[in-house]
Amino acid sequence: MTDAHLSLTGFDIAGIERLQNARPEPRVRLQSRASSALEQGRSRLVVLSALFALAFGAVGLKLVGATVLTGGDEPVTARTALRAPHAGRADIVDRNGVLLATSLTTQSAYADPKLILDAREAAVKLASVLPDLDPKAMEAELRQDRRFIWIRRNLTPKQQYEINRLGIPGVFFQKEERRIYPQGDLAAHVVGFTGIDNAGLMGIEQSYDSRLKEMDGPLQLSIDVRLQHLLRQELATTMEEFNAIGAAGMVMDVKTGEILGMVSLPDFDPHSPPPPQPEQDLDPRFNRNTLGVYEMGSTFKILNTALTLDSGKVRLRDSFDTTHPIRIGRFTITDYHPENKWMDVAEIFEVSSNIGSVRMIEQVGPAAQKEFMTKVGMTRPVPLEIPETGWPIVPNPWREVNMMTIAFGHGMSVSPLHTVTAAAGIVNGGIMHPATLLKRDRGAEVPGTRIISESTSDTMRKLMRLVVTNGTASKADTPGYVVGGKTGTAEKVKNGGYARKALISSFLGAFPMNDPRYVVYVLVDEPKGTKKSYGFATGGWVGAPTVGRIIARMGPLLGMRPVDAQSPEIVQALAINPQQAKPLSQVAANPGGGTR
Repeated sequence: MTDAHLSLTGFDIAGIERLQNARPEPRVRLQSRASSALEQGRSRLVVLSALFALAFGAVGLKLVGATVLTGGDEPVTARTALRAPHAGRADIVDRNGVLLATSLTTQSAYADPKLILDAREAAVKLASVLPDLDPKAMEAELRQDRRFIWIRRNLTPKQQYEINRLGIPGVFFQKEERRIYPQGDLAAHVVGFTGIDNAGLMGIEQSYDSRLKEMDGPLQLSIDVRLQHLLRQELATTMEEFNAIGAAGMVMDVKTGEILGMVSLPDFDPHSPPPPQPEQDLDPRFNRNTLGVYEMGSTFKILNTALTLDSGKVRLRDSFDTTHPIRIGRFTITDYHPENKWMDVAEIFEVSSNIGSVRMIEQVGPAAQKEFMTKVGMTRPVPLEIPETGWPIVPNPWREVNMMTIAFGHGMSVSPLHTVTAAAGIVNGGIMHPATLLKRDRGAEVPGTRIISESTSDTMRKLMRLVVTNGTASKADTPGYVVGGKTGTAEKVKNGGYARKALISSFLGAFPMNDPRYVVYVLVDEPKGTKKSYGFATGGWVGAPTVGRIIARMGPLLGMRPVDAQSPEIVQALAINPQQAKPLSQVAANPGGGTR
């Protein structure tokens, strides 16, 4: 070791010894023991206060999140700010997105009678906001030994605000939904309505009740609000003109089966639907299109003629004896305007001969008729997306006399929807598509069943055009739209018999007949003849002109370009033979006949 190192080490040892032998100096106190204890207590109080503040802050944040941010389901008092939760039932819209039904969040007022301090005072105050509320009845309710009574469901915002201002202890609000129908009664029978608890009770609202509660987007129908408007207007005009008790009308796309318009009159406001009436003919809730079943009269000759021609046992040029009525048992079958001659199939269809129709079906037989009627859906309800569909009334057993009367539209009752669906399949090339009230996806395959051949369908289009140009439906002709169709007039069955003055007058039209796209159907219930109609209330005077007006309005609305129905191409394409290919202007007017 060096001298320097030894010296430093020695110094260190000596310093340590001195420190060990030195006595500690006394500690200096700045405060007394009492003051120190007081300061320590204050510090602890500050910390404890901070902890309490944090705890209450956390509880407060939790309450804010539960009552304001999350919109919980618990009721709130009349002194509490009301919430606006998300409406859960999906909208219903037409094919173009026009709103038909939607839900609004509302508040309903209720009370806990055990918390009401003065029942009489509370009842009087509530009646001041709700003038139609009976104060005495409300007071009696508030005195009951119960914990819950409704005061008013689905309040308006103003009513809610005024009740809230009353500050009545024991009065609370419950959030609910109210269904709103912006189009009012326009599509009431299709859309239907919901009850006070927002459950579907009719129409689409009932049949799609569960789905509407689960859907994220709207339910889109095939209905076109624009067509609904014009269809309803024209039906109402006809009802008024002929003093009828009701009417029904439909528009169907023959290529898809979509129902673009469906109106039944009288109708109702779905916001306040009337109770069911004992007499269905006068019940506004009764849907004549789908639930009503009627003997359709001569519109059924569309089916009879298509069946007999498609069977191959009857040809277009075959002639039948219509010179005498047909008697079978106690029944006699006659013509409304007898021709008293032999007629071929085209003439029989043109003048709507009952006798000729029977002679044609005799060539086929009752078994083939029943089989065909079953194939076109006439023996069971039409599957549709609403619950209001009627069962047909069909003969059992299906005897020869039934075969004869069904040939001209009696002895079997079906709904207008049955007739429209089958007729659409007859004119569109022979494929019957299921009727639907839902809009089909563009490009999607449309289901269908072949019911007649393409050649028979082509012949039926020519025959239906002939009825308008030469026959019983001249008043349905609409310039530019090549209308064809068939009139129908039937006496209603009442009290087990036929009421001669209670008619079902109808017309089934299709257009354009050179390439059919739409079927338009009108039924008028118990029309009365007028001076303008020479006292007649048949299908040719009542239904045909109504369909003509509807087509004249809907063609431009749907962007359909008018065509010249008298052009050689169209006349020749729809002519049965060259002699019948004549302009409508050359057909002699017959104000009294040919309108059955």
